[in-house]
Amino acid sequence: MKITRTSSEYKDLPLPTYSTSGSAGMDVHAAIGEPITINAGAVAMIPTGLAIALEPGYECQVRSRSGLAAKHGVFTLNSPGTIDSDYRGEVKVILANFGSNPFVIQRGDRIAQLVVARYEIVTWQEVNSLDETERGGGGFGSTGIGHK
Repeated sequence: MKITRTSSEYKDLPLPTYSTSGSAGMDVHAAIGEPITINAGAVAMIPTGLAIALEPGYECQVRSRSGLAAKHGVFTLNSPGTIDSDYRGEVKVILANFGSNPFVIQRGDRIAQLVVARYEIVTWQEVNSLDETERGGGGFGSTGIGHK
């Protein structure tokens, strides 16, 4: 996949990388000149300094980093966010602080994960009824939470 930097100012920051050989997501870094504080309950859009060109049939999903979520209550909103194959602008990450303390992002911090995935283009076929299943129309907790 093709990637470019939107500014030479952040040329020293790594491109998205897999932390381990078994990682599905690539860590992406904050391309910021000054620290950004996200207060408790606040949202911030963090630039990455990168733009990508995906092949048709692929999307890039923007996901939370588990450590930021578990330790600080910082999540990516609209997660997974989707970067479409025809988007050529800068990749930015929407971070929300659901924790109780302000969270400071420094230049180069790993702020999210990117997962590249295939998708299918479908066409809808309108019908008068759908086939029956065991679950039927039950949703939102209809199967319970206990062990079966």
